[in-house]
Amino acid sequence: MRIPTLRRAGSAVVVAVGAVAALAACASTPAGVTDAAPSASSELSAGPRVALSYEGGILVLDGATLEVVADFDSEEFTRLNPAGDDRHVMVTMSEGFQVLDTAAGTTEEPALTDLVFEADAPGHVVRHGGKTILYADGTSDTTIFDTADLAASEDALPETETIEGVEAHHGVSVVLEDGTFLTTVGNADGRNGIVVQDEAGEVIAESDQCPGVHGEGTAADEAVVFGCENGALLYHDGEIVKLDAPDQPYGRMGNAYVSETSPLVVGDYKNDPDAEGYLLRAVTVIDTEAATLEVIDLPDGVEYTFRDIARGPEDLGYILSADGSIHVFDPESRELVDAFPIVEPWESPVEWQDAHPAIVVVGDIAYVTEPASDKVHAVDLTTGEVVASATLEVTPNEIAVAAG
Repeated sequence: MRIPTLRRAGSAVVVAVGAVAALAACASTPAGVTDAAPSASSELSAGPRVALSYEGGILVLDGATLEVVADFDSEEFTRLNPAGDDRHVMVTMSEGFQVLDTAAGTTEEPALTDLVFEADAPGHVVRHGGKTILYADGTSDTTIFDTADLAASEDALPETETIEGVEAHHGVSVVLEDGTFLTTVGNADGRNGIVVQDEAGEVIAESDQCPGVHGEGTAADEAVVFGCENGALLYHDGEIVKLDAPDQPYGRMGNAYVSETSPLVVGDYKNDPDAEGYLLRAVTVIDTEAATLEVIDLPDGVEYTFRDIARGPEDLGYILSADGSIHVFDPESRELVDAFPIVEPWESPVEWQDAHPAIVVVGDIAYVTEPASDKVHAVDLTTGEVVASATLEVTPNEIAVAAG
């Protein structure tokens, strides 16, 4: 297994994105910021902000009222990920990871800046241990920076560290608090495992027993899980353990939904590679302390996609199902313990990129999109009450929340 090499870089280059920069027609707009649509409300609350992508643009909403506070032109399809500092969002676009300042926690207007972490085919964004980790699928390079430095740097990108990849593939990396570096291994023909290095770049552990490795999650005590097409890999305290799925040779976990205060990881699950559609009907529960993997079949009618599971209050899992309800999943008992009807029933997307309902959670509040009716909802997960709803003039797709 070929090993990535560490390269330390200086301050990242600031890239002016032509299509975005051209929007800044107002002379009073600060440097590095594109014009936003006028706020729908004359007063902005100093709380969370919700970023929503739509075809050709990005909305920013007030997290309390769900009123639109900014509307930016962008590329036709973008992906959104929190940067980890409760204010900024990473917009995955053609040039790399563009920085969206939601201004969460302030009464300032949001700004889609022209600050871009350059990346060839930008992919996963991971936040852990005060670091933000950006992965470029086109090179398998990993860019790392101190999360707090993003806000502190204001009109420039923070200083970064780059770990050069070996062979390009759709991958992901994680950095633990002691500097341990975990990254996937693969090439254009496929992906098969992970390698773990210490801060000096020496290999601690490696495994090639994870076909189709995809997705990661860090649970309590920095136990890290990666999904495989036949189970999962668990890394903890210097060792990698392969956890086999009950279905062989294909029992795929591709995404891990974690809480850093729980040793239990909830994962998605699929055991038929030829199944049509994207709706899934089972979940995995990985106990990182016992090193076990279980598959839990969901009741008839409870189906979801990768966008529809989140962890929330009491470390429970919250599944936004195609039947229109948020189903509350207790990973300890492996049972559904409650359900809240929220949206109208919906069908599987034709392609994963297609707009379909999604859920993200901040504190006790879940933000839920309903693309069929161009709506977004805020739900109190402790009661199941919808505390705010809004009908948009666009169809929401990706969603990310900055907590403020």
